[in-house]
Amino acid sequence: MKLQRKNRLRATALGALAVSSALVLTACGSDNNTGSATGGSGEKTSAASDVKCDDAKAQLLASGSSAQKNAMDLWVKDYMAGCTGVEINYKASSSGEGIIAFNQGTVGFAGSDSALKPEEVTDSKKICKTGQGINLPMVGGPIAIGFHLEGVDSLTLDAPTLAKIFDGKIKKWNDTAIAKLNDGVKLPNKAIQAFHRSEDSGTTQNLGKYLAATAPSDWKYEPEKKWPAPGGQAASGSAGVAAQVKQVDGSIGYFELSYASSQSISTVDINTGGATPVKASSENASKAIAAAKIAGTGKDLALDLDYTTKAEGAYPIVLVTYEVVCDTGNKAETLPTVKSFLNYTAGDEGQKLLTDAGYAPIPTEINAKVRETIASLS
Repeated sequence: MKLQRKNRLRATALGALAVSSALVLTACGSDNNTGSATGGSGEKTSAASDVKCDDAKAQLLASGSSAQKNAMDLWVKDYMAGCTGVEINYKASSSGEGIIAFNQGTVGFAGSDSALKPEEVTDSKKICKTGQGINLPMVGGPIAIGFHLEGVDSLTLDAPTLAKIFDGKIKKWNDTAIAKLNDGVKLPNKAIQAFHRSEDSGTTQNLGKYLAATAPSDWKYEPEKKWPAPGGQAASGSAGVAAQVKQVDGSIGYFELSYASSQSISTVDINTGGATPVKASSENASKAIAAAKIAGTGKDLALDLDYTTKAEGAYPIVLVTYEVVCDTGNKAETLPTVKSFLNYTAGDEGQKLLTDAGYAPIPTEINAKVRETIASLS
C-alpha cells in the first residue's frame, strides 16, 4: 500500500493532476477501515499520512498562484484521502486573481507568489472583520528559465543577458553576449522568441525582483505582477508559458521547475558571479531560500529574499508562495477546514512532498512560525 501510494503521488506530480472547480473526489476509506482512524480525543486522522481532519467540514474553496499548482494537487489528493467527506477545491489561476477573490470573500484562502501590498492588506480588513490578511510562506522553489533551441541542450546565462533578452534588446541566439557565456556551444543564427505571463503573476514579479536587483542597468522596470517590458509573446499561466516553450523552437520563458521537469524542458544555468554556474534545482533553491529573513510584522510572515546571492550552489531566481488568510475574523464555516488543511501542508509530510514535485520546503525555523500562526487563526 505504501509503495502504491508513493507511486501515485509521483505520478500525480509528473502529470500535473488538474483540480478544477468541478472536482469532486470520494475520499478513500471510511472511519471503520484502515484508511482512517479515530484518535483518543475523537479527532479523525489518516493512517496513511499525518492528516488531522479535526472539525473540517464539507467544502473549502481557494484560488490563486499557478506556481504552486502541482504541489497543491498532491496536497489536496492526500488530504482528501484522509478526511472523508471533505472537498478542497483549489483553482490555479494567478496570484493577482487569488488576492482579488480573497478580498471579495469568495475563498477561504488564496495562494500568492508575492506578499500582500499595503493597499491589499487594507482591502482585506473588509473581509477579515476583526483582523487583516497575512502571508504564510508554504511553498518555495526555483523559477526556471526554460528554453527550446534545437541542437542546444545546455545553456548558461547571467542576469544582464537575461534582462536584455526579455527586454527585446538581444534578438538572436548567436548574439555575442550569449556566445561569451557559452564557449564551445554552437549557437544558431535564429530569432529569440521570449514568452511571458499574460495575467498578473507573482512569478513575473519575482523574476522582476531578481533582474532589478542583479542587472539594474539593463532592467529598469519596477517589479510588478503585470509584465512590464514591450514585445515578447504572452501566454496564460505557468502551464501556458511552459507549453509554448515546449512547442516553439527558439523560445525562452520562465516558470516553476515542476513545469520544466514534467515536460522535459531544458533549463538555463545561471552565472551568478560565483565559481560555477548554478542549475535550477530544489536543492539549490533551498540554499538561497534558507538565507531569507522574515520581513512581516505580527503574525504576518512575509519573507525578504536575497536575489543577489553568490553563495556556491545557491540558485538565485526563487520564489515563495504564500497562503493568504485572515489572522482573525475568518468565516466560522470555513475556519476549521482552513486550519486543518494548512496544518497538513505545513506539516512534516506535506513539506516532504515538495522536493519530489520540484519545489523546495520552507526552512525549518520559518516553518515552525508558520505552524504556530496557523494554530492561532481565529
